[in-house]
Amino acid sequence: MVFNATTPSLYDAMYPGQDFGSLSWLEQQWVHWYVSIGNPVIATGLMSFLLHEIVYFGRAIPWIIIDSMPYFRQWKLQPKKVPTAAEQWECTKTVLFSHFTIELPLIWLFHPTAEALGMSTYQVPFPSLKTMAPQVFLFFFFEDFFHFVAHQALHTGVLYKHIHKIHHKYSAPFGLAAEYAHPAEVFILGAGTILGPLIYCFFTRNLHIVTVYLWIVLRLFQAIDAHSGYDFPWSLHNIVPFWSGAEHHDFHHMAFTNNFSTSFRWWDRIFGTDDKYREYRARVKAAKKAMKNASADDIKKLEEKLMDEVEQEGIIAEKEAESRGSFGAKTVKVQ
Repeated sequence: MVFNATTPSLYDAMYPGQDFGSLSWLEQQWVHWYVSIGNPVIATGLMSFLLHEIVYFGRAIPWIIIDSMPYFRQWKLQPKKVPTAAEQWECTKTVLFSHFTIELPLIWLFHPTAEALGMSTYQVPFPSLKTMAPQVFLFFFFEDFFHFVAHQALHTGVLYKHIHKIHHKYSAPFGLAAEYAHPAEVFILGAGTILGPLIYCFFTRNLHIVTVYLWIVLRLFQAIDAHSGYDFPWSLHNIVPFWSGAEHHDFHHMAFTNNFSTSFRWWDRIFGTDDKYREYRARVKAAKKAMKNASADDIKKLEEKLMDEVEQEGIIAEKEAESRGSFGAKTVKVQ
């Protein structure tokens, strides 16, 4: 983008005294987008929703492809459960419904609210990576704890039966199912994603929406990958031990209980909500050690047997959760 004397006056109105030649190519395109739209609220809302949709489905498509290729079954956490094309499509329709009825209004309203609290949107230049990195980490930390608490609440009677049960339709999740949920759940858990930046804005009045976009992109990658159902040798949790990843979250869907956090493992470890998960991993490890000379087929059958046992326990735990009221007491039918 070349800025010269013929540049419309809107550039001067929105960016008085700005040396456009000193901006990076991306920053120049950013300026051009806001000036072209002419209304910062509309420009920000539109860009934010498009970013969400492109990143969500763009990240989910590779997992759809992987699910269609038998070669990758060796790394699938529940290899007997591969989503069908019909399941993928049904999931997509539900996700799109939530995106347009719940997330679109939230995304659109978030930015004027955050801007009123001090967030920058159309302004340039962008903050440095040194500035953005600690902010993004704080958002990850806040969202992880918020999700840890809210997710457990969603596993109680009324909230589970009428809201969270939809997300647990798939005991073996897949990428597209990351946001497959009841609209109320999308709103509740989505609050953890947007409250962090809003609170940060309120206290510091020093946040650029580019940082929020970086946070949203990383958060979407985390959520989709955690629901992918695959654990590769190069998966992040094998490099960063406290990262959750698919290996951690897949157990939650399979066993119904345990592992309520999103990005990190530490809250589940601190509060003991990973006891069944750790016990299961210990059983798998011990069984494999005892069968180190067995055939690959025998080891595979053993793993399937242990998975089936955990899933059956999860079915029982799910029924118990549904039978409990909102404060944990079992509901009693009056004859």
